[in-house]
Amino acid sequence: MDENKISVVINTYNEENSLGEILEYLKDFDEILVCDMESTDNTVKIAEEFGCRVVTFPKGNYNIAEPARDFAIHSAKYPWVLVVDADEIIPSALKDYLYNYIKTENPAAGLFIARKNFVMNCFVKNSYPDYQSRFFQKDKITWPPYVHSRPIIDGPTEKIPSSNQELAMIHKSMTLHTKIAKMNLYTSNEIEKRKGEKVGILGIFAKCTFRFIKSYIFKGGIFQGISGLVLSINEANYKFYTLVKIWEHNNAEKYMNNTK
Repeated sequence: MDENKISVVINTYNEENSLGEILEYLKDFDEILVCDMESTDNTVKIAEEFGCRVVTFPKGNYNIAEPARDFAIHSAKYPWVLVVDADEIIPSALKDYLYNYIKTENPAAGLFIARKNFVMNCFVKNSYPDYQSRFFQKDKITWPPYVHSRPIIDGPTEKIPSSNQELAMIHKSMTLHTKIAKMNLYTSNEIEKRKGEKVGILGIFAKCTFRFIKSYIFKGGIFQGISGLVLSINEANYKFYTLVKIWEHNNAEKYMNNTK
């Protein structure tokens, strides 16, 4: 019956280098829906070769997936939806857990899934469980169109136990070049939802320093060698560039007037 079926939803834009591997892990789900933002590479061709249903969301000036998330989710055929990024792997144990869960009495409207993150091909233990809201009943969620937004779920939620790491999704390692490029895009997109926020020099220094200390000391990055150091510095840099870009946006008009 349809109430016990799951649609996997993947938002894509030029993901030919990773999509095929990801789809290999998803073949046993009832539907794989690829919502493509007008890719210019072989992304759509690869999706079709795997038997995915493909829908298109106009890219326009968007450089993040979130504006297309809600459209993609509500384009799915089945009532349960699992959202997967094109660089995330879903282990078979997690798939089995989800199918067993939806058959239980009174399942929650949504589940938070733990995620194992890899940086420079190393598992970043201090980032675990990094819970992601990715599994839910389609008719009970709305996904805001902002970078790093989370779905708004109309109903109770639960967490899959993180003690069993076989039930965690896997966020594949990316090169440092790609990570820095994405950070530039993501921090620029933070402006839309945080414009008008007051930013000062002391706040920038304090927040960035705390972000590094939290990641490197409190969350154990110090025990993760080079990858832990890189991740912690990246966390602080993300905060720094976000705040400075917000400051730049908020003061652009004032400084333009000063140059006249």
